[in-house]
This record gives sequence, structure tokens and C-alpha cells, in this order.
Amino acid sequence: MTTVMASILDAIGNTPVVRLDRLVAHYGCEGTILAKLDLLNPGFSKKDRAALGVIEAAERDGLLSPGQTVVELTSGNMGTGLAIVCGIKGYPFVAVMSKGNSPERARMMTALGAEVVLVDQTPGSKPGEVSGADLAEVDCVATELTRARGAFRADQFQRTGNPDAHEQSTGPELWAQSGGKIDALCDFVGSGGTLAGTATYLRRQNPHVKCYPIEPTAAAVLAGKDVVSADHPIQGGGYVMPDLAFLRDMAWDGYLQVDGATARQVTRDLARYEGIFAGFSAGANVNGALELLKGPHRGETVAVIICDSGLKYLSTDLFA
Repeated sequence: MTTVMASILDAIGNTPVVRLDRLVAHYGCEGTILAKLDLLNPGFSKKDRAALGVIEAAERDGLLSPGQTVVELTSGNMGTGLAIVCGIKGYPFVAVMSKGNSPERARMMTALGAEVVLVDQTPGSKPGEVSGADLAEVDCVATELTRARGAFRADQFQRTGNPDAHEQSTGPELWAQSGGKIDALCDFVGSGGTLAGTATYLRRQNPHVKCYPIEPTAAAVLAGKDVVSADHPIQGGGYVMPDLAFLRDMAWDGYLQVDGATARQVTRDLARYEGIFAGFSAGANVNGALELLKGPHRGETVAVIICDSGLKYLSTDLFA
């Protein structure tokens, strides 16, 4: 790189893509997994893209006034991205997060200048696991704070700046870096912004690219399955929300599921065999890709996003 950037915002995106050949061989699969290392964004996650997209769209549309407070619920990654973007642009930012998320995230957001409001988990929820009910409690607090402070709600589940950011950056980068040789994409669903935006771009380049949502095994509502249990350790998604705005009008080529123990093991193997120190959802994504290489995409190329850094999970049992 030969350019001096005006701010850290210019360092968001253009993350590298690597082949996971060692891991593919370890699991006895045939084909290629291309892993986009979004853990190398400034906030150590893919959510930096969505945060920048949402704020810049709000500025263009006149929804955000200079110096206005921004509020958003977060599992930590969107909040970190917003803390960075808002800090650079001069907007006070309030992150509202469940106490079920790892404390590293709250500390990082605080260090970046955010005000962090932690919300108690609902009765019966497990520490380290955030359920849909927990997220609903966080949403209630974020909604009230938005009203009380006359704030702009970043609302990553509704603001189209989220999927648009991936359609305009993640998708084009993947396509160019792969030389247009991608047969499939799979992604663990939180807000659905990454999957919706990236899939839209890839399918525009090649309508034959197959795209798959990934959900927790016991709570695969997008696949139309009954919820056996909403509990799982994969932070940042799997919230048992069957009607996600960004996925409403999209068709999928199948549905993938992963349990917490498998996601944990694949995340550990990703570190051991590929030197990629990532979070839970990266393991979920890579496991989905491995399943595709064992089945309908044997011998082909599957793309995944490495969503965030393992540094955000050191207080959990991910690497214990």
C-alpha cells in the first residue's frame, strides 16, 4: 500500500482472501474454501462495513444531524464499528448490549469513546449466550434511549445501509479477488445484511452462484423447522427471527445448520491449521462450507466471511 489514508475509516474494507486448503484436507473434503478476513477491519469485524454504510446513508438522506447522538443495540461488533465511525465523524454513540455477550466487547467500545449500556439477561438465559428474548430486552432499552435523547437509531436490522455496504464492497471484493470463480456462498445469519448484500452482488455477476443461510441446529427458523432450543454459544446471530427484513424477498438454494460444539471445534481448527484466530461465527461459516464441499459442491469453490477476531472471546470457552 502506498497511500496515506485520511482517517481510519478509509481502512475499512479491502480485506484479504485466503484459501483454507489445510483445513479442507484435515476434514477430508474436496474443493476450495475462500475465506475473506474481515477480522482485519479496524474494529476487528465485518460490522465496520455496515456501521459506515448506515451512518453515511443517514447523512446523505438527512436523517442524522451534526452532533446528534447515535444509539444502537449490538452484540459488540456493530457497536465497535459505530464507535469508530461516530468517533471520527463527531457523533456521540451509545451502545446497548446484553450482559450475555463477552465483556471484551464492552471494554473495546468504551475505549473507543462509546457509552455502553449493559442490559440484564432474561430469566433462564445462560451467561455467554444471547437469546432472542435477551435481544428483545436490549431492543426495548435502545428504543427508550433513542426517544429520551432525541437520538438517531442506527437499527442494523432495518437500515438498508447495512446490506448495501456488503453489496457495494464485500461482494465486489470477493468477486475480484476470486477472479470470478465462486460457486457458492454461505453465512451465519444475524441481521442478514452480510448474506443479503453479498449474495445480491454475486448473483448479479453469475446467476448460478448458490447461496445458503446458516442457522443454529436447534433453532433453524429460516429453514421452516421447529425451535427445539434457542440456546447456543454463537454470538452475533441465530436469534430465532423468521422474518428478517433483508431476507424477505430473497430465495435460497438450501439451508445449513450448525451446533455450538461443532462451531467451536471448527473455530479452534481454523486457528490451529490455518493460523486464523477468529470468533464463533467464523467456525459456523467454515463448517457450512465444509458441509457443502462434502455434498452438493464437492470439488467446487465456496466463499465465507471470517466475521470477527478471536480476541473478542478470550473470556469465553471458545479457546479454553
